[in-house]
Amino acid sequence: MKTALSIAGSDCSGGAGIQADIKTMTMNGVYAMSAVTALTAQNTTGVYAIQESSPQFLKQQLDAVFVDIFPDAVKIGMVSSAELIDVIAERLDFYNAKNIVVDPVMVATAGSALIKTDAVETLVKKLLPLATVVTPNIPEAQVLSGLEIKNRADMEKAAEIIADSCGCAVLLKGGHSINDASDLLYADGKTVWFEGRRIDNPNTHGTGCTLSSAIAANLAKGFAMEEAIKRAKDYISGALVAMLDLGSGSGPMQHNFALQGEYAKEAAE
Repeated sequence: MKTALSIAGSDCSGGAGIQADIKTMTMNGVYAMSAVTALTAQNTTGVYAIQESSPQFLKQQLDAVFVDIFPDAVKIGMVSSAELIDVIAERLDFYNAKNIVVDPVMVATAGSALIKTDAVETLVKKLLPLATVVTPNIPEAQVLSGLEIKNRADMEKAAEIIADSCGCAVLLKGGHSINDASDLLYADGKTVWFEGRRIDNPNTHGTGCTLSSAIAANLAKGFAMEEAIKRAKDYISGALVAMLDLGSGSGPMQHNFALQGEYAKEAAE
């Protein structure tokens, strides 16, 4: 069985972060492992507290995984400090990790900041150059590229800037676009559009985590980049269409993207 490692923060409400990654990787047919960068007190309405792992403890988690069950792919999500990014970059380089998917989580879906300002520079300099693909949304791509993104042409230019400066493929997610939910892959000087339609679903907590984890799972299984992205995008689109609501809280209902019955079984095949 192929294996995948998630390096990210914990979401106690289960819809994003490590919890979403493990569910998604499992439903996409790989053995999921985790290294926790931070504990968070959060739900679909916001992030209320963050308690970081120490750099030394994160290093110990990564060593424990790599020396025993070497991952076929690595997904990196929320990493809030430069010190933690340094540890991740050093360990991934040390172990010569492959199929690295970086979801540059900067702001939660509900609007809460998840990364310190000085950590962004470290992310760009040390972690993104190790990535196989980075998966920013439009606000994140604006930070990474320095461009304001208003249309498809802007998306293509921003993706090219990020790819050229960091030396990795870029999947720029169009979910924040006004007109559609089409994503752009820029790799090896070429652009590929993955067309999508906007699904009117208020339950968007954890969508970025789910997509990047599904990509990592499919890369671990040996699929080429474009096919891995297509399968991941089909997977999350199916989850959104399912319109699952959980609980009856005061905020938007959390969507459990990873567990979608028959659709999930098909994705794992």
